[in-house]
Amino acid sequence: MLARMQRKGNPSALPVGIVVAIDNKIEQAMDLVKSYLMYGVREEVEVLKEQIKELIEKNSQVEQENNLLKTLASPEQLASADWLSARDHAATGDHTAPGPASSPISLLAAQEK
Repeated sequence: MLARMQRKGNPSALPVGIVVAIDNKIEQAMDLVKSYLMYGVREEVEVLKEQIKELIEKNSQVEQENNLLKTLASPEQLASADWLSARDHAATGDHTAPGPASSPISLLAAQEK
């Protein structure tokens, strides 16, 4: 029946019941897609929250370690660390915090050698 009406060239001649049924099916399909997407997004958010929590904990540990090493380092070692850090950043054009290569641990190890 639907094909017969479309062949006549009058798509608006579809019965209202068929149009409503089609609209309902489209709405159901869209709701299903939305549900699947929301489920996937929620899962990803939970994974990212866990990663953020782990990174915050790791950052806190590194900051505590850094503070401890700063208290244990001599003034000469601290001055050397500041100078090396500034030199490394100037050479690379990097304006971020120093990386692991100029961390207090690596500097203390280098001083002991």
